[in-house]
Amino acid sequence: MLSLPTLTFPPKPLSIIPKSSFSGIQIRQKCPVSVLLPSIKMTRSSVVMMAKKEEELKEIRAKTTEEINEEVVDLKGELLMLRLQKSTRNEFKSSEFRRMRKRIARMLTVKREREIVEGVGKRLSRKLDRQWKRSIVVRPPPSLKKLQEEEAAAEAEKSA
Repeated sequence: MLSLPTLTFPPKPLSIIPKSSFSGIQIRQKCPVSVLLPSIKMTRSSVVMMAKKEEELKEIRAKTTEEINEEVVDLKGELLMLRLQKSTRNEFKSSEFRRMRKRIARMLTVKREREIVEGVGKRLSRKLDRQWKRSIVVRPPPSLKKLQEEEAAAEAEKSA
């Protein structure tokens, strides 16, 4: 019998950074340590943000469900006012959109948590939510009321 020599291949080297078809400079290897330090500062600020959110959640949980519903309606009205300001190209803070949406979401989350504790199922919860949305009486948001009061006071001063 004729014996054939067996070929053995050396193991492939394992690299920490996966290779790609990009033949440019790999930033991870060239990055100095001083560039990595700002990321530590960012984590500290995010811890502060979490503390603020925790305070806000405690504040929301202290309210009754009716108060939460009222505030959600007011915040949605404020959101509508912001959209109107944006469409008419008035001055507004774009960060307010995200802040209001997040606050509304937190309130609705707390509301749903309470429903879960009471044993309300998902389907019934959605049905109740639809009924609640239909029962909302449209009213101007607090910022618009304040603006109308300021305008009325300015007119009263002019006429006096």
